[in-house]
Amino acid sequence: MKKVAIFVDVQNIYYTTRQQFSCNFDYNKFWKLVTSNRKVVGAFAYTINKGDAKQIQFQNILRGIGFEVKLKPYISRSDGSSKGDWDVGITIDILEYASKSDIIVLASGDGDFDILIEKIRALHNNETEIYGVANLTANSLKNATSVFFPIDNELLLS
Repeated sequence: MKKVAIFVDVQNIYYTTRQQFSCNFDYNKFWKLVTSNRKVVGAFAYTINKGDAKQIQFQNILRGIGFEVKLKPYISRSDGSSKGDWDVGITIDILEYASKSDIIVLASGDGDFDILIEKIRALHNNETEIYGVANLTANSLKNATSVFFPIDNELLLS
């Protein structure tokens, strides 16, 4: 049985599925798909903590599915913009788990991860699977991975 580590850029998946489909991502279906006939060595969902009740409920659902939820505080700047980027944290964790895994699954369309995916494939010969909304996922990320799986109706809440 192959060992898999799963990493979900929750903000990226939330905003891209909402933009493209006006729907939410189905984390239960995703979990069943990426863990089928595999041994999970790590599963992480990276999100922002605003502390509201609905968000806490969502985080508990993710935990119930099997994800370790990693939270970063939501930062609202005086100019009206906000910050809550997990790219460095996701990168560190993927680098840590690459040597422990046969397969790295990343749910994100962020092109900043292309170099990381190329690096772990070269260093550890990992298979990589990227899940993202097809036309909102960076081509560089699609090209860097072993397999790109477009998020479509099968992975959306109906």
